[in-house]
Amino acid sequence: MFHPSATARARAGLLRPLRAPLCALTLATLLAACAMPTHPDSAAPAPDPYNPAAVQLLDDTSWELTRWQNADGTPRAIPHGDNGEPIKLQLSTQSGVRHASGFSGCNRYMGPYNVKNGLLSFGPLAGTRMACPNTLGGQLERAYLDALAHIAKTGVLMRAPQQLQIVTEAGDTLTFTRRGQ
Repeated sequence: MFHPSATARARAGLLRPLRAPLCALTLATLLAACAMPTHPDSAAPAPDPYNPAAVQLLDDTSWELTRWQNADGTPRAIPHGDNGEPIKLQLSTQSGVRHASGFSGCNRYMGPYNVKNGLLSFGPLAGTRMACPNTLGGQLERAYLDALAHIAKTGVLMRAPQQLQIVTEAGDTLTFTRRGQ
């Protein structure tokens, strides 16, 4: 049978009052370690969307036009096509070249795009030639394709919701929201 020495019994007696606080401190440390950490920059203001480096992130993304603000600050209606489809822009490098495609309100369009010096630009865009009744989607289509041909500035907001902003030479701002991943 084991008999602790007098010194061991004395130490045990001294540590007994420290057990509860020590256990509480250990438990608090373990719980804190399980908490979700936050990034120190999470409360920082959003970075400048017109930073040329952000525009380099556009390859292989899909977007939906969600807002159009005219140069005078008034909003422009953004209707869906006759089939309920929203105006879309897809930027792909799947074939090894930069290729844009989408839906412009009545027709589908496609063609090359480029990202250079923080500016998104489109090469000649081709499209289907469906007869568009005098709907809002058909009316917006011409202005939308013209806007893509005359881009003055491009911005990308990578915080949720991720957005692409295109400012035209005429001063209109088209805002796209990212769709899919």
